[in-house]
Amino acid sequence: MSEKTAFVWDEKCFWHFGGNYALLAPVGGLVQPMVAGGLPEAPETKRRLKNLMDVTGLSDELLLTSAKPASFEDLLRVHPQSYLDAFKEKSDSGGGELGLRTPFGPGAFEIAALSAGLVSKAIELVLTGEARNAYALSRPPGHHCLPDYPNGFCLLANIAIAIEQARQAGLGKRFAVVDWDVHHGNGTEAIFLDREDVLTISLHQERCYPPDTGEVSEIGTGAGAGYNMNIPLPPGCGHRAYLDAMERLVLPKLRAFDADLVIIACGFDASGFDPLARMMCSAETYRLMTRQIMEVTGGRMVAAHEGGYSELYVPFCGHAMLEEMSGSSIRAEDPLAARIATQQPNAKVDAFHRDIVSQMAEELRQSGVL
Repeated sequence: MSEKTAFVWDEKCFWHFGGNYALLAPVGGLVQPMVAGGLPEAPETKRRLKNLMDVTGLSDELLLTSAKPASFEDLLRVHPQSYLDAFKEKSDSGGGELGLRTPFGPGAFEIAALSAGLVSKAIELVLTGEARNAYALSRPPGHHCLPDYPNGFCLLANIAIAIEQARQAGLGKRFAVVDWDVHHGNGTEAIFLDREDVLTISLHQERCYPPDTGEVSEIGTGAGAGYNMNIPLPPGCGHRAYLDAMERLVLPKLRAFDADLVIIACGFDASGFDPLARMMCSAETYRLMTRQIMEVTGGRMVAAHEGGYSELYVPFCGHAMLEEMSGSSIRAEDPLAARIATQQPNAKVDAFHRDIVSQMAEELRQSGVL
């Protein structure tokens, strides 16, 4: 079995674009175009992560590869043909918009299928032993996408598609998804809500996006009851609150579930510099959360990139995570570490956050999730 960390990416995924928006509002009327233009989900955050890895030399220590797009058959295991046909038709005719905040240009169907294919390849590399762990620089993201309704910049359910493909190939039976993107992973949750073979866990800013999902009480239905865990954290939570929630809620559930593979739905938008959330995590937070997961899994895991909208800071968060995954001695020094350290919640607020995690733990125990 290889001890290498794989990094699965493709330049074409940077070519996806989201139409004529100014942040979250369509341009027109009184909404003036922005100089940079487009949605917050733009290629630069992810391209700059790859650039930073190249400059530091971390890329040279990883197994870099690309992948084939997910096939139509792969997509049909999660999405109905009616949705795929509508998406393909709009994509072929110049682009458009489906669902909520998911505009796209020509060729988006093929790029989205490629993004799903990157995640599938990352899972395959780990489950076949070709890599110890793997990171998929997937774009467009996927964790908000419902089977027939794209939203939140997500056009296909990348992780769900990849899990079903791995199951079909006989590579694994039980999967766990830990979503630490700052927004609730409503799409992944909905797809597996009634399943006991896929554990879904989401840490997110409470009522950020979507504002009507992600409650602690949503624990799964039918056979899936007890296999969905939501951890809605109040705005302002920082480094210590996230590590505490991981230690007391996420890790015990992962140990009990004993998945064939743990997949991180990896957003870096809980950082203190993200424009679409109000959390206070740092690059070091992501490094240590990665370490926590790896201690449970023996280092075997896959990360699929989701959100994160600070062009400056996302690359340093991703680099810190990949340093930890690969065991590299290369470091990309966090240029904002001192600033974010001074902005962390004080002891009184930390105690308040700890009490909230304790309350969630009790509710989850009473509902049989923990």
